[in-house]
Amino acid sequence: MQTNAEIISRFYTAFQQLDHQGMNACYSDDIVFSDPAFGLLRGEEAKSMWEMLCKNARDFSLTFSDIRLLDEEYATCNWTATYTFSQTGRKVVNHIKAFMKFKDGKIIEHSDAFPLGKWAAQALGWKGQLFGWMGWMKGKIQQNARKNLMKFIEKKAG
Repeated sequence: MQTNAEIISRFYTAFQQLDHQGMNACYSDDIVFSDPAFGLLRGEEAKSMWEMLCKNARDFSLTFSDIRLLDEEYATCNWTATYTFSQTGRKVVNHIKAFMKFKDGKIIEHSDAFPLGKWAAQALGWKGQLFGWMGWMKGKIQQNARKNLMKFIEKKAG
């Protein structure tokens, strides 16, 4: 069985290659994922999110580092995604801290933390810079991300 550090490495190496199937193979079927942009996702929603992000990626690169095993169940790492945000054509460099929980050789919980206001300033320009830190703007960003994910899932199913 692979170690938790090897699973994290496999997950982000697959992400570097935009291989959503390789990423999702690291997840349990009932994965629980959360981040500031999408909120809480479970199971197929989380897996579909990675598929959508991989398939829509433009000018994408990713680095990961500082894998820390906190105990036999929990680990963290840092990762940075650089890409062109498709809705605005603006370049984004997002620095993220990942928190993961493992069971039976799979990731069962994954939470990504990053300042949504800083992301909004890069992705949305002046509107994101002025309003990205405000609760209503964060809600709008999350609503839009989830709407795009649901459209992607419907299109995939259809």
